[in-house]
Amino acid sequence: MEEKIEISTDYIPLGQFLKLANILESGGMIKVFLQENGVYVNDELETRRGKKLYPGDTVYVEDVGTFVVTKSAE
Repeated sequence: MEEKIEISTDYIPLGQFLKLANILESGGMIKVFLQENGVYVNDELETRRGKKLYPGDTVYVEDVGTFVVTKSAE
């Protein structure tokens, strides 16, 4: 099952997204997690915290789940 995570900006960096989705708490944890495990963004392995995510992008975190970036209605 996919969980939708709303953003109010045009895009969100992957590191901020992982905090927003309550997957990881700190930037340090995120950096290490991405280096050691990585996550899948639109089915491609990604290890960069600064990777820009846009509405419609899908993020899969192993053992956690799948998340979809959505734009909040203003």
